[in-house]
Amino acid sequence: MTSLDIQKEIANVVVVETINAIIKNIGDSLFAITVDESRDMSTKEQLATTLRYVNKLEPVNEHFLGITHVNNTSSVTLKSAIEEVFNKHSLSISRLWGQGYDGASNMQGEINGLKTLILKDNPSAYYVNCFTHQFQLTLVAVANNHIQIATFFNLVAKVFNIVGASCKCHDILRKKCNAEVIEALKNNEISNGHGLNQEMNLKKPGDTRWSSHYGALVNFIHMFSFVIDVIKTVEFI
Repeated sequence: MTSLDIQKEIANVVVVETINAIIKNIGDSLFAITVDESRDMSTKEQLATTLRYVNKLEPVNEHFLGITHVNNTSSVTLKSAIEEVFNKHSLSISRLWGQGYDGASNMQGEINGLKTLILKDNPSAYYVNCFTHQFQLTLVAVANNHIQIATFFNLVAKVFNIVGASCKCHDILRKKCNAEVIEALKNNEISNGHGLNQEMNLKKPGDTRWSSHYGALVNFIHMFSFVIDVIKTVEFI
């Protein structure tokens, strides 16, 4: 059971059985999809698909269906990927009565956007712009109109750019962070174990991912003194 191959096989079986249960639960009901694409750590574009539907047991069900690798993020490619997922799980586009994506042109474009291509096959598959995506952009717009907040996040982005763009800065920052972790472990201030106190990359906040602002803020506050020391050290090198 500790074999990596066996563990992968068990995980794959769980995935298949879970998806089969979801498809069986949908039955002949109408359903909607929410789709988003993102680039993973290996710089491959991945398409994530989620199903939403209503049945007699629960008012609203939302289940993650899976991730599909796509060569690019054009609307035609994304539509082909969705059709491939539908065919794989015996889902009919005629029962698709809702689609939700972000506001990118390849998603909501009126001429060649993904929602338009699907509407050509099924006029009842009504499109709704992702409210979370809109809310994130609203928060960013409000924050940018507040001078102190806008200045702070601009400072965060500049510091991350300085440290992240330099291998020398990154190495110095890594050494200082490692020293802090070792000292904290000696003082029993943090716990030691599998998956704990892992090294994290500096990530620049993005306007369409508000959580990235929060993550950048937490990392920045945690490493602020180290970052300043790194910048001062590099100035003297």
